[in-house]
Amino acid sequence: MNKLLLATGAVFLATLAPAFAQSLPEKTGVNTAMGIAPKTQDFVTEAAQSDMLEIASSKLALTKSDSDKSKQFADRMIKDHTATSDELKGIVSAGKTTVSLPAAMDKAHQDKLDRLAKLDGKDFTRHYNDMQLAAHKDAVSLFERYGKGGDNADLEAFASKTLPHLRQHLMMAQDLNK
Repeated sequence: MNKLLLATGAVFLATLAPAFAQSLPEKTGVNTAMGIAPKTQDFVTEAAQSDMLEIASSKLALTKSDSDKSKQFADRMIKDHTATSDELKGIVSAGKTTVSLPAAMDKAHQDKLDRLAKLDGKDFTRHYNDMQLAAHKDAVSLFERYGKGGDNADLEAFASKTLPHLRQHLMMAQDLNK
């Protein structure tokens, strides 16, 4: 009986794991280094996690940053990433894919936000700007790779359509510390 319960539990967890975790090649950066498109669940999870962090950290920037330039950037990030998040949710909820969206930030993204929330003024602004630069480099890579080789046509079109905006965000983030 115990073996049956253990086996059933293992199968259950194995079926849930893809919805909550990235595959090892995506998580370790192997796919990025080799220019390989992420799996659809990895793309959706990372895009959603990134949007959640962008929105939450940018809301903090509106009150904690000492830079008008960073606050203007933050306002734009809230608007743009809310729009992409809504569009991604629409694609997933319309049944155009069999993947699921994360309901909340994972530990790694939440830890970044928590560290940022403890800062104020110049320290906050410097860390926020650095976070935005790194996040947008990662997002451009993710969306480029999925847009070129994703296995879901609707998500591939979404990635390709969103990519120019992310590239613009990256250029804006590069200018934040100037």
